[in-house]
Amino acid sequence: MTSPAAHKPRRRRKIEEGSLAQVAHGTLDLDHSTNERKPAFPLVAFLWPAKGTVSQWVTIPLILMAVGLFRWTVSLWGYSGYQSPPMHGDFEAQRHWMEITKHLPVSQWYFYDLQWWGLDYPPLTAYHSWILGVVGSAFDPKWFALDESRGLDDPSLKIYMRASVFVSEYLIYVPAIVIFLRRYARLEGVNIWESSIALVAILMQPGAILIDHGHFQYNTVMLGFAVATLSSMVAGRPLWGCVFFVGALGFKQMALFYAPAVFAYLLGICLFPRINIVRFLAIALTTLAAFAVLYLPFLLGIAYDVYNRFNHASLEYPPLLNSTWFTTPWDMDAWYFPYVLELGQSIHRVFPFSRGLFEDKVANIWCTIHTFHKLNRYPIESLQRLALLATSAAILPPCIIIFLKPKKQLLPLAFAAVSWGFFLCSYQVHEKNVLLPLMPMTLLLSGREGLLPSTRAWVGLANMLGIWTMFPLLKKDELQVPYFVITLLWAYLLGLPPVSFSVYHEGSRSGLNLFSKILHLNIYIAMMGWHAVEASFPPPADKPDLWVVANAIVGTGGFGICYLWCLWRLVVKSELFGAEKSKTQ
Repeated sequence: MTSPAAHKPRRRRKIEEGSLAQVAHGTLDLDHSTNERKPAFPLVAFLWPAKGTVSQWVTIPLILMAVGLFRWTVSLWGYSGYQSPPMHGDFEAQRHWMEITKHLPVSQWYFYDLQWWGLDYPPLTAYHSWILGVVGSAFDPKWFALDESRGLDDPSLKIYMRASVFVSEYLIYVPAIVIFLRRYARLEGVNIWESSIALVAILMQPGAILIDHGHFQYNTVMLGFAVATLSSMVAGRPLWGCVFFVGALGFKQMALFYAPAVFAYLLGICLFPRINIVRFLAIALTTLAAFAVLYLPFLLGIAYDVYNRFNHASLEYPPLLNSTWFTTPWDMDAWYFPYVLELGQSIHRVFPFSRGLFEDKVANIWCTIHTFHKLNRYPIESLQRLALLATSAAILPPCIIIFLKPKKQLLPLAFAAVSWGFFLCSYQVHEKNVLLPLMPMTLLLSGREGLLPSTRAWVGLANMLGIWTMFPLLKKDELQVPYFVITLLWAYLLGLPPVSFSVYHEGSRSGLNLFSKILHLNIYIAMMGWHAVEASFPPPADKPDLWVVANAIVGTGGFGICYLWCLWRLVVKSELFGAEKSKTQ
């Protein structure tokens, strides 16, 4: 008999017990009284049993189950528009899109009864709505009966809709986050245990949970495609990055917040360190092909309706086709006219320039300026140009940096800085759009210095301020209890105010400088003071929006500071003007 072949088991990546690297990365602090290392903040203590040689395939399922429980718990509360006629909020909007995409031909999707939550998102949202409408109708056809199901508040429908958000997030967003952290941690030299800590912090981000699983939306699907874009670029696969970013744009047009950073980085890697024409052409062709695939089902649906002699003459021209750009009248009998009409209407619905500079109170510069100097006295065209100019000025510096220094490590910072510029300065921004700059900024927790007090404090401030500015929206949905529980829990886990001030302790390694501490603490005091005043005193009768406006003004200042921090960190980390010397911020 021959002896069996020797088997050498694969070596697991070990975490250095009490190593200096862990202290440098911010997970451990040194207790000077005992000269022993201890968890730097509560989240580290919770994941302490996973420290050592525990496989990530054990820790990741446990983490996903735990964060999923909080999501489902939040979903048990109210949602946007519950028993609130006449329009019934975002819940009804999403449900209605499932209704029309299931029952109507494709050629009517962007035209049907636009006064009742007309479809105003790109085709991928329409396909997603169609799938959910078909599946939901198999459970109960009344949920999505055409015109007869409007404003439906069926408890069973609520369970289905909540489950659809949960499943969509776990199919797109969660895998994208896990894969990104695995790649980015390897790039930054972060070990598995620290990466797991960052994973919990990112998946417990209060804004994403409260808006998608509380208020009710599918933002994390779009954010998941954006994270997949980052992940592909970090992995050195720019072509896949193009495909995923087209997916993000195809699901929600707000992904345009990231577009300048994506363009600048992709152009940068085509020019530096040497000109690469083949890569440039491959990126361009891949992007065009991805858009073609995105719109192919939509165009095929229109072709099917044309074949069945659908009467397009009954549809109104969208403003785009009536503009001075098109001086020649359209031939309604031409074979291409239905496709031009449908594409023109979809673009018009996706980009709502007719709605004005802003709709509701939002923490950006236009709402703040309007508080003191009314902007509605100016022509809408002038405001559009002004918003374009301000946005261009805000996004140009980070775009130039990521173009000149197209390093993978800089991508989250570039995404954050550019999207902060869009949120603060662009046209028609909603309060929920703050999730776009918060996502890449929160991903900084997974980097080499991400769990240090210096970075953790800034990421924490941005998230706490972001969800605070959305409190008036959440209050309308009666989500005050989930708001306080989820937000304060996240603050506790990361050692942030108002639950803990450990991130600002003088003895913290690589902590903040005195100016940053004073700045942060004053913003936290303003947020806590606002909550106390808003809960205790009704606004004056002649100024019913006083507390909401005050919230937006404070938020604008805080977000502007977060933008400047991201831009400064991008400058420093890019080494555009020399190597980084100081770790304190």
